Parts: sequence; structure tokens; C-alpha cells
Amino acid sequence: MRTRIGTQLFVGVGLTATLSIAVMAALLIGTHRNELIAERVREADMVSETIKSSTHYDMMENRRQNLHRQIETIGRQGGIQRVRVFNKEGRIMFSSDALEIGHAVDKRGEACYACHAEGQPLEALPITARSRIFRDPGGDRVLGMINPIQNEAGCYTAACHAHDKSQSVLGVLDVTISLAEVDSQIAASQGRMAGVAVLALASGALMLWWLNRRLLVGPVAALTEGTRRVAEGDLTTTIPVQSRHELGDLARAFNTMIRNLADAQRQLVQAEKLASVGRLAAGVAHEINNPLTGVLTYSSLLLRQLQDRPEMREDLEIVVRETKRCRDIVKGLLDFARQSPPQRQKVDLNEVVRRAVAVVMNRLRINRVALNLELTADLPAVDADANQMQQVVVNLLLNASDAVGRAGGRIQIASHSAALEPWGHAVIRQATCPAGCDLLAPQERIGGLPAIKVARRHGGREWLAHLDPVYGRFNRAGEEPCEDGVEGEALCPRCRTSLILPERTCGKCGAPLFAVLVPGEGRVEWCVRKGCHEARWEAREAAGAQQCVELVVEDSGCGIPPEALDHLFEPFYTTKGRRGTGLGLAVSWGIVEAHGGTIDVASRAGAGTRFTVRLPLMPRTAASAAA
Repeated sequence: MRTRIGTQLFVGVGLTATLSIAVMAALLIGTHRNELIAERVREADMVSETIKSSTHYDMMENRRQNLHRQIETIGRQGGIQRVRVFNKEGRIMFSSDALEIGHAVDKRGEACYACHAEGQPLEALPITARSRIFRDPGGDRVLGMINPIQNEAGCYTAACHAHDKSQSVLGVLDVTISLAEVDSQIAASQGRMAGVAVLALASGALMLWWLNRRLLVGPVAALTEGTRRVAEGDLTTTIPVQSRHELGDLARAFNTMIRNLADAQRQLVQAEKLASVGRLAAGVAHEINNPLTGVLTYSSLLLRQLQDRPEMREDLEIVVRETKRCRDIVKGLLDFARQSPPQRQKVDLNEVVRRAVAVVMNRLRINRVALNLELTADLPAVDADANQMQQVVVNLLLNASDAVGRAGGRIQIASHSAALEPWGHAVIRQATCPAGCDLLAPQERIGGLPAIKVARRHGGREWLAHLDPVYGRFNRAGEEPCEDGVEGEALCPRCRTSLILPERTCGKCGAPLFAVLVPGEGRVEWCVRKGCHEARWEAREAAGAQQCVELVVEDSGCGIPPEALDHLFEPFYTTKGRRGTGLGLAVSWGIVEAHGGTIDVASRAGAGTRFTVRLPLMPRTAASAAA
């Protein structure tokens, strides 16, 4: 039979507590009983000494009538059951009960056996040995205290006594005191102790139940439920961390494990998508290369045969050129899937734009799109692969045409050179923790770029924050579970290394800074306080503005929904439904990224879209040039 661990712990601790309280109560009651009896013994001894002192002169002068009267008077006192005086033969000489006088006591009886069993002279017995507790004929407990009457000089020299000097004890004074009051106190103490024990057990059980539910049952149940949901495939599961003990650490480790597992799954999905791109590219190359070869062969043959038809040669030259470009596009698709570097040379980006426009002009005319070119005449040449860049421009023009639709609209293409300051433009393309763990999250994109993932922790809660990879921009993927102004700790989500810089503080608010390392380009620092938009990248700031060429493609179409912006450059993601494959922008992003450039998008639903492609005139670093 299955029993919950909390129930087992509750029962085990409850039984242990019950046994401990029972033993403690028994010890306390026994101690209290012994103290009450000891107090009664001392009182009985004092009473005995008092009687002995008060009757001393009557005994010395043999005033028997006075002795009888004093003993009877004392015997009627509250709590004193009986007072007797025995002679050395055990015969009762005086007693508060007149019927006993003259009778001999049974030395083997319960009231006498304890003293006579000591085997020592009566006058040598301590007070505890001279007392005994027994039950009277009525069943009540009584305390008996004997006090030896020693032989004194006044006794063996008096004319009225026949005692010689060698006799040490002449008789015994026996005082019997009722223990009914003591037994009543003991019974009341036992009742109170039992009540206290029950109350302690009840309150302890209630506290144990509450602690068990809060510290053990609740966290274990949350872990069990979280594990069950993960087993069912829900990798968005998180367990609330409300404790700072081992189970809290286990919950935090569980959340970290699930985040890493979700990252791994998303990366696997991304890898599968890229693998699908590779398989698709291989299939496209196999299926299209043969007909392209035929088209290219016959168009080239016609071009040679129509030497005297310039109006047709121009069209055939376009056919030949674009057929070759189709062949290069297929190869480029394979290169993208295999992450092959572009074949760079000095390229006039304006000429690339004109060639791309010539390819899509018929499509634009059909859709009644007005095209406006604003190309800077003295645009510097860039190191780029002309065919790949033409593919990027064609993809952007086709997307703009689809966004405008058949109702007509406008597309504007502008090119110009620019000097971009690092703030707001420099992209963090690599990021690691001090231990070397990769902090880029390809599955989480901000503005089409892989975000930087950092574990944040505050007040017993931990979450994964995704930072904007553009230096000087502070967009975040998702909401963080804390208020503005909170200074959360920053950690590597994999190895748990702290990213805090103890020697650095924010220039705006004075809070600590945390940083990630960019190989070859120093480190990028952020303020730990949420809502403080302070960042530092000293290496990039020292390098100054980056000279680049910008190409802007802007349309007046339907725009892009905000929720789709961060997914535009993912393979197979499309906003066109069945009319799109989701590869155009993914291939374009890969081409621009391979050139060390950036591609940004800005859009509002119903107000058009603007794509900005930036290509550096010179590589930032050797690492960038190699890319």
C-alpha cells in the first residue's frame, strides 16, 4: 500500500513525540510525588520531635495522666491519624486511640516490618529509614514515623524508673499521618500533567502538520506535478521557489534543468529546420539544375543566332543572366544550409539593386507598384558576394510587392553611406560567461537576432532573462517577474558562475554591474537594476563609429503584426500562409550575417514596413573578417 512520505514522517515524528512527552511526564510526576512524600516525611519528623519535646518532662516525672491527655489532643489534629508510644517489648503504653493501650504490636506487620528489617540499632537509622508508607484497613495510604526514646541520666537515676544505664532505647514514639491530601495532590498533578501533555501533543501535531505541509508536502507535490507535466511534454513548466533549504535548491535546479532542456529542444528544432533546408536545397538542386541547363543552353544558342536583332538580344541577355543567377541561387541555398562563406569582391551595391529591380520589374508592374530609387551616386564599394546580395534585394522587393498587394502602392529603395555609433547599432554576435559557456540563445530572438540569456535571481525567485544583443537597446523577450528598481543577481544559466562585477557600479543609479564576455572585443556591461538603461562596451566605444553602407527597402503595404517581428528570420516562418515558404528572409538574414552586416525591420500593421540592410566597409576585427 502506497503511503505519502509526509504521512510517514508525520506518524513517525508524532509517535516519537508522544513517547518522549509520556516519558517526560512520567519523570515529572514521579519527581513531584517523591518531593511531596519527602516533604511529608520531614513534616512527620518535625511533628514527632515536637511531641517528643512537649512530653519529655511528663515522661521524666511519670505524669501518665498528662501524657494521655497530650497524646489524645495531638492525635485529634488534622492530618494526624494516630500517635502511640511503645515500650521496648513492643507493648503500647500510650495512644491517641485508648482501645489500643496495653496491646502488643505485630512486628511483622506492614506498619512495622520496614523498620525492623533494617538490621541496625533503631537509634542509628536515618530519617528515611524510620519512615514507612503502608495502607490502613480502610485502604488509604498513611505515613508512619518512628522516633526512638533514648535512655537519659534523668531516666536511669530517677526513683520511679527501673532502667539500668546500659539500656539505650526505652521505647518508641510512633506518629501516623494520613497521605490522603498528598494522594489528592498527586492525582491532581497527574491530571494537569496529562492535560498539558495532550495539549502539547495536539499543538505539536498541529505545528508539525503545518510545517510538514509547508516545508515538505507542498514542495514535493510541486516537484512531482512538475515532473509529471514535463513527462507529458510540457517544457514551459516552472516550480515556484518559496523556501531557502534543500528542497528550494532542488526546485531551482529543476527549473534550471527544464530551461536548459527547453533550450536544447528549441535548438534541436532549429537544427531540424536547417537540416530540412539542406534536404530541400539538395532536392531543389537536383530537380531544377537539369531544366536550368536546358534553358541556359538554348537561350545562349539563340543569343548567338540573333546577332542582328538587338531588340531581342536584350531580352535574351536577361534570360541568360537570370538563368545563371537561378543556378547561383540554388548553390547559395546549399551554401546557406552548409554555412559556406560568401565569395567576396568589391561590389557596387547600386548596381546590385538595379539588377535586382530588372528581375522583379514585371511583377511590380502587374501589382501596380510605383518604384522609387534614391541611390547615392558616390556610394563606396563593399566587400560582398554580388549574387548573394542580389538575392537579398530580390527577396526584399518580392516581400514588399506581396505586402502591397494587387491594390497598388509604392516601394522606395534608398542607399547611402553612414557612420554608425556603437550605441544602438553594434551587435553582440558572441557572448560567453567567465567560464566560457555560450550565452547566445538562437531560439529566442529580439529584432531577428539571437538574444543573450542570463539567469536572474531575487527574493528566492529565479528566472531566465533574454537581453537585446544590440548594444544600447534594451528590448526584452518576455516579462520578468519583478518590479522596476529590483537589483537582481545575474548568473550564467549553465554553470551558475556569477556575472556580477564587484568593482564596477552604474554611473546612473550606483547599482552593481554585470557583464558578458565578447571574444576579441572585451566585455559588455549592464546595470543589475531593472529599468535602468545603462550599458557599457568600452572596446567598441574606443573603436569609434563603424563606417558602413545602408540599403533601405520601404513599402506602403499591410505591415507586419508585432508578435511576428521576432520570428521573421526563422526558417519556414511566414506571414503569407500557403503562399510563402518562409525561406526568403531566413536565407537573406544568413547572407547578411555572413557578410558581417545586420538587417533590421520596423513595421506597423497597416502602415507599411521598412527593412534596413547594413554592410560594413571594413571588418571590425579579425574574427569578423573571418566570418
